[in-house]
Amino acid sequence: MLQSGVPLVRALEILERQQKQAIFRSIINELAQSVRAGNPLSDGLALYPDVFNDLYYHMVTAGEASGQVDGVLSQLATFMEKSQKTQGKIIAALMYPAVVMILAFFILGGLMVFVVPRFEAIYEDFLRGASMPKLTEVVIDLSRFVQSNIVLLLLLLLLALVAVKLLSNSEKGRFIMDSIKLRLPVFGELIRINCLTRFARTLGTLLGSAVPLLNSLNITSSVVGNKVFQRELQVTYLRVRDGEPISKPLNQGKQFPDMLCGMIEVGEETGKVPEMLQRVADSYEDDLDTLVASLTSALEPIMIVCMAVVVGTIVIALFLPLIGIFQNLAG
Repeated sequence: MLQSGVPLVRALEILERQQKQAIFRSIINELAQSVRAGNPLSDGLALYPDVFNDLYYHMVTAGEASGQVDGVLSQLATFMEKSQKTQGKIIAALMYPAVVMILAFFILGGLMVFVVPRFEAIYEDFLRGASMPKLTEVVIDLSRFVQSNIVLLLLLLLLALVAVKLLSNSEKGRFIMDSIKLRLPVFGELIRINCLTRFARTLGTLLGSAVPLLNSLNITSSVVGNKVFQRELQVTYLRVRDGEPISKPLNQGKQFPDMLCGMIEVGEETGKVPEMLQRVADSYEDDLDTLVASLTSALEPIMIVCMAVVVGTIVIALFLPLIGIFQNLAG
């Protein structure tokens, strides 16, 4: 609307009428009142840090200083759309194995608690103390253990979830968990590429909107989404503040690859760091698309085979004694 020549207050009033979510509609109304009173838009955004983060505030502030609020808001919209698209790909890649694992947990629990005891009772009547196949004995012993300790097992699972939650709430614990995530096979690479994409896209957008370099680095470190990356960016911030170029401390770290650092270095030499960062972000998004597609196509058959092996083993163990029973009846 601003790019079409609609005044800012009028644009906010139109947005307010179109907004169906009551709380956000109220926030837009407050923004309109603030602008109507003569305050810049950034002052209104600063009143709602939970809705409009530092990225919004500093970009709009830079846009107001340069008289290009409409262009900055357009860049913000593009940035948010691409970020949400990337985040959606990550969630889609992680959702499938998570759902399958939860289903497997309930299926195996149901077999151990409800199905195996029925077969055990039947075999006790037919076999009358005769030995069963070793595989069947193992499954029945496991079923007895689950039935006897089901409350304890559920309690341990709950305690594990609480421990992970508490660990993630502390600074050191979050750093440890984020370090473990980056070391995971396949998924660690997925998380790493997502962090690199977010870094390049955020920093490139901020610098392209004329936000000062140190402010841009500070904001980027807070939204990169991983404490390991955040710590390296904090070191980079301190060294850039002391006069070093961005590429040097990044290249001396462990998380940022040579290709990314080389592109930033070329951007520093040519004065086109924002453009180079956007190109890097686009490249990493393509890598992310390829990795997610290959991961999804590979995970589906692997998870199905694993489920088939586990459930099939239990079913075979339960039906093995029937062979002996039929042989005895035939004899």
